[in-house]
Parts: sequence; structure tokens; C-alpha cells
Amino acid sequence: MTLEPAAKPRLLTPGPTEVPEASLLAMARQVTHHRTPEFRSLLAEVTAGLKQVFATNNDVLILTSSGTGAMEAAVVNLVPRGGKALVLESGKFAERWRKICEAFGIQVVRYEVPWGEAFETARIAALLAEHPDTVAVFGTLLETSTGMGHDIEAIGRVVGQTPALLVVDGISGVGAMECRTDAWGIDALVVGSQKALMTPPGLAFLAVSPAAWRQIESIPPQAFYFNLLAYRRALQNSDTPYTPAIPLVKALAESLRTIRATGLETTWARSKTLARATRAGIEALGLRLVAARPADGMTAVYFPEGIDGKAFLDRLLGRFGLKLAGGQGPLTGRIFRIAHMGLVDELDVLSTIAALELVLVEMGQNVKLGTAVTAASQVLAEAH
Repeated sequence: MTLEPAAKPRLLTPGPTEVPEASLLAMARQVTHHRTPEFRSLLAEVTAGLKQVFATNNDVLILTSSGTGAMEAAVVNLVPRGGKALVLESGKFAERWRKICEAFGIQVVRYEVPWGEAFETARIAALLAEHPDTVAVFGTLLETSTGMGHDIEAIGRVVGQTPALLVVDGISGVGAMECRTDAWGIDALVVGSQKALMTPPGLAFLAVSPAAWRQIESIPPQAFYFNLLAYRRALQNSDTPYTPAIPLVKALAESLRTIRATGLETTWARSKTLARATRAGIEALGLRLVAARPADGMTAVYFPEGIDGKAFLDRLLGRFGLKLAGGQGPLTGRIFRIAHMGLVDELDVLSTIAALELVLVEMGQNVKLGTAVTAASQVLAEAH
């Protein structure tokens, strides 16, 4: 009996993503104290790096929480109980905005489109005219459940013509796809550490505009740990109001150095190329994308008819060590999701496409081996 050797792990989920070796090593060092000049200097460096990656001059706050924690912080600090919010809902994580608002007694105006579809800016404008007392509009840059990249720039132009604030979940997209916080009129941008920023889960970030600060100051505090005014006070001294996740901040510093050395525009262009190559391979396989406007950070794909989705993903993991994500909510068992952000490179994309070909053939699909890899390779060759 011959046993297959253990496959090399390959993590291509849209979060968490693989972490650079320098960032991993930073976490292996002895823990230091955070109320020291050395750590404040590191925090100042990290804050400056985040501002560059977020394309903002606004305050950037660092929270020890998941991205969902920063989403809750944005909601509870910006909209009072009984206040009104417009939620642009198109997937599981946009749905999360609505659920957080409802948990805090906020009136939700819901603009819902089918998962994977785009919003009409004219409809957003009409809803804001119909509800002029809307405090904030909650949207999503990259809807990870569908691979949909929403046109935040266009949405920002519409919201900017009203008193409402624009709040964006950039947890998955920022660092992989274009996001210009200030230029697009984003008043509160939420980002997580474990996606394109190539850091383990546990840190979340909020970029807060002057208009958002005025709104925060106008309502009684509704949070303790997530009271953003406390974070702003601490930020004046490059500090945090509560104990930060010190090893994660050190890891983030290394990851941000990598991103800044590469250059933001270069990073965006690289993600776009990898996304195009991935989609070319997928389409050559005859498979269908979920998103009407696919994002550069990840790709979501419908399984072919007759394929057991769980068995398919299990086979990829067991034979190749390749971990892709499945579907969520109504897309459970119907799709798989591939990330092309962070440390993912051209060979990762090509090997993933090759693995998809092989497993599809093994599961009885009519696939000509090499066709999808050739299509993806062509995109990569043309990009150089």
C-alpha cells in the first residue's frame, strides 16, 4: 500500500490569508510593554503606513478586535438609537451591517439586490431623497460572499450630495483593490488585518473623517470599549486606550513595510492582473462567475452541475493541500471562492487552476487538461 505524501499547505481563502515570514518572526519575539516610547514609535509607524494604504489623511484608529468589531464601532458611534441608516445589502457581509444596526435599535432603510448584483446609484439617490434624515449609508467595497466589487467611487458621489455619511466595509478589499478613502468621500472606512494586509486575525482599523468626528461628538457615547473618542484621545500620543495586541502590531508593521516597498499602485495593478488570470482560467473551464462586477481581491465561482461541492473542496485540500472557501448563506454548497490578494503570486494562481482541472477531470467533468492553465498563462504573459 502506497501512501500519498502530505500535501504542502496552500491557503487561498479570502481571509485569513498567508502571512509573510518576516511578520511571523516578529510575533515570535518576546512580548514588550506597550506604554513605552519604543512601542509608541512603532504604533506611529503603523498608523502612517495604514494611512498610506487607505489613501487617506484622516485619523486611523487601531482596534484589537475582528473586522466585525470595527463595523460595530462604526455603527454605535455614528448613529444614535432611533436614528436612521441606509444599508446597501447584497451578500452576507453587507447583511451584517443591517444586523448590527438592528441590534442597536437603529431604523434601517434596506436597499437589497440579489447576491452578486450591483446597486443603481439612481436608486440610492432616490432613497436618500425619500429619507432625508438618514444619518449614514453603509456599503461594502468587496463583498466576500460573492466576489462582487461595488463601485464605491460612484456611490460616494451620490452620498456626498446629501448630509449622510458614507461608511464602507473595506475589510477584504483594501490593500488588494483600488480604494481612495478621501477622494471618494468615505467618512468611515473599516478594514481588517487578516486579508490583503497579510497579518493574522485580531486587529481592525477605522479611518474617520472630520465630518464623521462631528457626528460622533454630537451624540451621547453609546459604547465603552468601542468609544472612538477614547481612541482619538490616545492617538494624539501614538497610544491606545486599552491594551493592544502587541505581537500583531509588530507583525502588521512588517507587512506594511512590504506593501509600502512594493507601492500601492503596483499592488493594486498586481491584484488586477492575478484576478484577470484567475477569471480567464475559470471561464476556459466553462464555469460561471457569481459576481456581475468581479472584484480584484477574489473570485467566486459556481460549481458545475452535478458536482458535490464539499467533495470537490475536500479533494483539493486532501490531494494538493489547497484550501479554498465554500459558499455562505444561500450559496452554501453552490460556489467556491479563490483569493488572489496578499502573498498570492502568479505561480499560486497557475497551480490552483491546474489543480481545479485535475479534480474536475477526476470527478467526471469533460475538461481538456491544460486549457485553463493556458488561458491564465496568456493573461500573465501579456501583462509583462
